[in-house]
Amino acid sequence: MWKLLAQVFGSRNQRLVKELSRTVVATNALEEETRALKDEQFPEKTQDLKARFAAGTPLDTLMPEAFALVREASRRVLGLRHFDVQLIGGLALHLGKIAEMRTGEGKTLMATLPAYLNALTGDGVHVVTVNEYLAQRDSDWMAPVFRILGMTVGVIKNAQSQDEKREQRVRLRLSAGQSRVPARGPGAAQALVRDRR
Repeated sequence: MWKLLAQVFGSRNQRLVKELSRTVVATNALEEETRALKDEQFPEKTQDLKARFAAGTPLDTLMPEAFALVREASRRVLGLRHFDVQLIGGLALHLGKIAEMRTGEGKTLMATLPAYLNALTGDGVHVVTVNEYLAQRDSDWMAPVFRILGMTVGVIKNAQSQDEKREQRVRLRLSAGQSRVPARGPGAAQALVRDRR
């Protein structure tokens, strides 16, 4: 009986992917418009999205535009364009779901999407990784994406003294407004992304 229902209506996962695909279509529709932007317009777009969120526009409404900006920023500075499946993974993470991907399928790149979107709120965003080496590597690798979007990146590691950790937090707070994307793993590694002022 359940098998027949799943065949007719699709599995729960298939229904979720179908629903998320609408946002992927909306993001893809913005690709040409976003590609036409000049580099100096990306921070302006970030500020516009933040202002719209502050004025009451839900993040889910801003999602296609935010994802299109991150995709284009990545294409320009890293030469990597998010595939649709990575957009779906980013959507799933934003919605608090688990996005399972195999080695080499672009988890680090995918994580830039919900990290940027949620950094627009001004609240902290934590990007979790398994160790300090990966936190540093991924922060260094993805920092150009966040920088072109008008954000800064830093890493706080477990081996740092409390004073060094505090100094890093203050430096980012002073230079960068309210949005941040810390990455924390079992080694307590944190990468911070904040809006640049």
